[in-house]
Amino acid sequence: MKTSVIRKVIFHSAHRLHNPKWSDEENKKVFGLCNNANYHGHNYELHFKVTGAIEESTGYVIDLKVLNEILDKEIVERFDHKNLNLDVKEFANLNPTAENIAKIIYELMRMKIDKNLEIKVTLYETPKNYVIYPD
Repeated sequence: MKTSVIRKVIFHSAHRLHNPKWSDEENKKVFGLCNNANYHGHNYELHFKVTGAIEESTGYVIDLKVLNEILDKEIVERFDHKNLNLDVKEFANLNPTAENIAKIIYELMRMKIDKNLEIKVTLYETPKNYVIYPD
């Protein structure tokens, strides 16, 4: 039987949704207020889920202290109080939509979490809007 543990992390970031291949008019039409040339911010809430067998010797699926350290280093330090478009290399050529942010978080964390464990990212951009990756 598998069990899941979830760690919640908060980070605050600014971004601008913009496709440089499109005209200003097209960007405004598609992205609306999210295309503000001066950027806008969100208080992101990340629910990071790890699923696997409970290890007999520890009783853990994963040590939450270790998971928290990885999330702090890989996600919070990288994204918190940053302009995603300008300060985070993963978005140099990638539109920082909630979908793409969740995908990048998954990819960064996948490299750090035991491959025998399943992982899933649920990222709340607002209390009403969230993304699940992979789903």
